[in-house]
Amino acid sequence: MASGYHTEYLPFTIRPIRNQEDFQKALDVRYSAYARHMPLFADALRTPESDDMEDDVMILLAESKLDGSPLGTARIQNNLLRPLNLEQSVDLPHWLKGKRLAEARRLAVAPGSAGRLVKMALIKACLLYSMEHELQWSVLAARPPLDRSYEKLLFRDLLDGDTFIPLPRDNNVAHRVLGLDMEQLENTYTQAQHPLLDFFCHTAHPDIRVGIAQNVSHERRNVPSNFRVKERAIQIWR
Repeated sequence: MASGYHTEYLPFTIRPIRNQEDFQKALDVRYSAYARHMPLFADALRTPESDDMEDDVMILLAESKLDGSPLGTARIQNNLLRPLNLEQSVDLPHWLKGKRLAEARRLAVAPGSAGRLVKMALIKACLLYSMEHELQWSVLAARPPLDRSYEKLLFRDLLDGDTFIPLPRDNNVAHRVLGLDMEQLENTYTQAQHPLLDFFCHTAHPDIRVGIAQNVSHERRNVPSNFRVKERAIQIWR
């Protein structure tokens, strides 16, 4: 490893889901997180979304090393097989046409003191996914006030101005479309003297695993097509 890099272990792991039990954990975290801020919409997230079953999608699960409890989740899609889900609602700028993209969506974290660390680690996992598979931009849509947190992570507006677009996939709530240039990630963070430069660019986290050397254009389906949902997703946290 190059000079200036170091290894850090986390109190949790982040990895792709492997089976129905993992998928149910991800759904439970997703539901409980959205229920805190969008309770009416959250009911629709008790069960899988159609994108969860697509071949170009990876669902990540953060789990406590102590007891295996789910701490967070995120879903990543690449555009190597089809346009991003986001493009059903948003016309991305012309300079992104033809570029290899990843869209992070449904990032959700369980409440608790470790929440911020889990969120930053999940974001790093999404960035690692892009870097390891040579995707050029990481894009997302964020509703206010969450858009400001991504702005602080140096995601930039992809549409002219602070444009907010209602997204049918998210109950028509207005979202801001943001992106990060993965080919310039380290330079961008270095020039900004960003406090998370070391965390994102100079630290190896063996507990974050997103499928190194995986051929994303031919990913195996992460969830069986006959996934059976519980009648009611459990509430793990009180």
